[in-house]
Amino acid sequence: MEIKKSKKLSILILLATFILLTGCQTSAARDDSDPLEVINRPIFNFNDSLDRHIMKPIANSYVAITPKPVRTGITNFFDNLTYLNVILNDILQGKFAQGFDDSARFIVNSTVGFGGIMDPAGHGTLPKHDEDLGQTFGTWGMGEGVYLNLPLLGPNSTRDAPDLVTSTLLNPLTYFAFAISAPVSAINIVNKRANLLDATKFRDEAALDSYAFTREAYRQHRLSLIYDGNPPVEEMEDFFDEEDEYPDDSSAEDILIIE
Repeated sequence: MEIKKSKKLSILILLATFILLTGCQTSAARDDSDPLEVINRPIFNFNDSLDRHIMKPIANSYVAITPKPVRTGITNFFDNLTYLNVILNDILQGKFAQGFDDSARFIVNSTVGFGGIMDPAGHGTLPKHDEDLGQTFGTWGMGEGVYLNLPLLGPNSTRDAPDLVTSTLLNPLTYFAFAISAPVSAINIVNKRANLLDATKFRDEAALDSYAFTREAYRQHRLSLIYDGNPPVEEMEDFFDEEDEYPDDSSAEDILIIE
């Protein structure tokens, strides 16, 4: 699906991406979607502490010494490495024309774009898309399942977790020697965290219950991705229909009011 540019979705996507790629989380969820909250919250707290004391300081230092064009090139490079997974899920979802375009995008950026460091395809008629196995399962009619907060990885669900396997197997970096893949992966983690410093600040300032805020941001983001940015109104309303589904110290209006 083509990445949306609307103001509402851009903030939501930024938050949810931050949640997926780091362990810095927040949130309070509905009982029916978070039966493992008693386990998820301690894991969230562990991830959040690790981020605040280690990852965030490293990311701030990285931003201070690395020019933005360099960080953009690094981001493009690692995004390109994950694109085979996007292409596979284009096909599994029956988006064959999009799969053809994404294949062309991967080839162009991997060659003319010097391994993906540059994004010449994105400046033409081959925009970036975001597809994964969790979205494929959702497109096939599978429910979101149980919400999970994974150590180090953050928010996930029983529907989305299998993508951790396919995205790893389809990433060329997986097949390099550990001496090469480990430091390169470390750069990727730091760069991703640096790209999400603004999201961290927004979350910390907006959330009364960080755990619940993160969980609902993740769930809404995933719903938006499954429907290519246009989820049915009735499904979105499920997130805001009853204030008493949230803890006493927050309300539906406190959770993700995106203007």
